[in-house]
Amino acid sequence: MSVVNKFIYTLLLACLCLPLMAQSSSYQEKKKKDIEKEINVLQAQIKKNDAKSKDLLEKFSLTEKLLSARKKQLNESNRQLKALDGRISVRRKRAQEMKQRVDTLDKYYSRLLVSAYKSRKMSSWYVYILSSESVGQAYRRYNYFKSLSDNLKAQAVELKNARQDLQGELDSLTAMRKEKQQLRRTHELALNDLKKEETSYKKTISTLKKNKKKYTAQINKKRKQMAQLDREIEKIVNKAIKGGGKKAPAPVDYVLDGEFSKNKGKLPWPVQGTIVERYGQRFHPVFTHVKMPFNKGVNIAASEGEKVKAVFEGVVTQVVVIPGYNLCVMLRHGNYFTFYCKLKNTVVKVGDKVKTGQELGMVDTSAGVTRLHFEVWKGNKHQNPENWLR
Repeated sequence: MSVVNKFIYTLLLACLCLPLMAQSSSYQEKKKKDIEKEINVLQAQIKKNDAKSKDLLEKFSLTEKLLSARKKQLNESNRQLKALDGRISVRRKRAQEMKQRVDTLDKYYSRLLVSAYKSRKMSSWYVYILSSESVGQAYRRYNYFKSLSDNLKAQAVELKNARQDLQGELDSLTAMRKEKQQLRRTHELALNDLKKEETSYKKTISTLKKNKKKYTAQINKKRKQMAQLDREIEKIVNKAIKGGGKKAPAPVDYVLDGEFSKNKGKLPWPVQGTIVERYGQRFHPVFTHVKMPFNKGVNIAASEGEKVKAVFEGVVTQVVVIPGYNLCVMLRHGNYFTFYCKLKNTVVKVGDKVKTGQELGMVDTSAGVTRLHFEVWKGNKHQNPENWLR
């Protein structure tokens, strides 16, 4: 491969890589901010829970999630530190190469200056040229001095540019080292926070174990509330599908049904927050023999006052109050249904057509805990909402 071809190949490779690097950097920055936001939401809820309800089961759930988010944050900062170390190493090598080039140019320029000074000492250049024995000799002497002068000017410019490039590289290196120091400090603070949170987590576990009877009773209460919610939702769904009494079932909008189905894994979140209780069956992490109620949806911890929004266009089929879950709104999307529970208020009514992202109401805060319970159903079969949300 010729030098020109190598240059073109390298240039094309750089053009292809730069957008990918920019996308990767943008993605990592968004990921970092999402983790930080998740941590802030969880910390705020733990603080409110401690101040208002002192619900240890709730605190345990939140702290468990916080520890997971904190570890993700530390892993991310470790990755950033390693990437930064790599970039600093490349910069340092480039700076060394540029310094060598500046030194070489400096020596060459010094030799040119010495040569020009010696030539000037012989006599004035024009006298030296005029004293030539022939026209040919005069021409050669003229070309020599012209070449020397041109080289001197060119080398002066090249040396100046090389020094500026080197200084720019050294400035970038200094900035990157400062960035590394700041990132290292942030990492250490996060590590200290993790140690404190782990201590609090262990204390919570210890307290729960000492009061097992009390907290298993709370779990049983929650189980009853979830069972009531499940019965109510199943009844609402069956009524929407089959109709009730003299009322015939509403016709299915198959176009909307198809559009909803196509958006699996792409639906926007119903509220800004983080999932603290996942879909499905699990055992309690402390009382390991106690089976938790099957969660047919997800519980999302959100900031107080957050708006709840429709994940897709549809029709408001039901607005109902369910004990333990406050206000619940059901939307129909063809043969699909989405449920939004634990709302403080609603700004829609039965029969309303809503668009994707339209506000339905505000998430409720009870005893310092702000949650949205969200479910997705296909006909009378509940789905894992995490498979549907983007």
